[in-house]
Amino acid sequence: MPAVTKKQNANDARAQCSGGTLRLLLGFAVGGLLGDVFLHLLPESVEILKNTGGYTDDESALRASGIWTLVGLFTFVLVELLFAAHQRLQEEYELGEDKKDDDHAIHSNGKVDVYGNNVNKNNSRLNGNGSVPSNKTRPRNDSSDLIHVSGYLNLIANSIDNFSHGLAVAGSFLAGIRVGLITTFAILLHEIPHEVGDFAILLKSGFSRWQAARAQLSTAAVGVFGAIAALSVERVESLGSCTSWILPFTAGGFINIALIGVLPELLKERNPGESLKQFVCVFLGVALMAALQLLMH
Repeated sequence: MPAVTKKQNANDARAQCSGGTLRLLLGFAVGGLLGDVFLHLLPESVEILKNTGGYTDDESALRASGIWTLVGLFTFVLVELLFAAHQRLQEEYELGEDKKDDDHAIHSNGKVDVYGNNVNKNNSRLNGNGSVPSNKTRPRNDSSDLIHVSGYLNLIANSIDNFSHGLAVAGSFLAGIRVGLITTFAILLHEIPHEVGDFAILLKSGFSRWQAARAQLSTAAVGVFGAIAALSVERVESLGSCTSWILPFTAGGFINIALIGVLPELLKERNPGESLKQFVCVFLGVALMAALQLLMH
């Protein structure tokens, strides 16, 4: 995806979040995430809970799946609140440090610096731009360099999702080579549109295109740990009973990202034509996930 994207730096990527191709990709991401949740993750989680999770009927399996989905949803809400609180405290700390730096403009020998002018109270020498010479300058974080929390939440959710994919691939190979190859191919088809949407979400959150690519490679590597975990169990049945909560938990995280992290950005659009295009992209994301589910089954 980074290779076919127009070359740009992080600021360019963030600027495109106000409209254009990136917003269309975000619409596709919303549709893909919601389609993945309601057409793939939740139905499959009910089957897993019923077959290996100890639930004997559909009603109890549905209830358990719903509970784990809510747990995932509110866990991601809590993580977002913690991220926001940490960012707010960091900004307040930096403002306090800036105030201390300004206070140093009044020297202990009585010289008072006047910013923006070439003179001060005691005619002390100023820089050409009107500021006081300083022995050290402390770098400040530009707000444009901040990564929005939705990007990190997306990486967390995808790490969990890829862990479950690693479990599925390795577990299917334990059941047989043919089953393993079919499962691997199905997951590959499922992940291609998913990764395109994830890439758009990371760009929207403030990642540069290569930062987004490296982040996606990192989350993909988590799938290897899922495969190792699957190969470490003695029986496939034991694997299902231990990991039956992962799919609905991940579904809750994806709902949070799609409806709380990304959709509000699309609702800011004031151009009816652009809004219609974005809605069509949402529909295409859902339709593609539905088509993949029909193809895989």
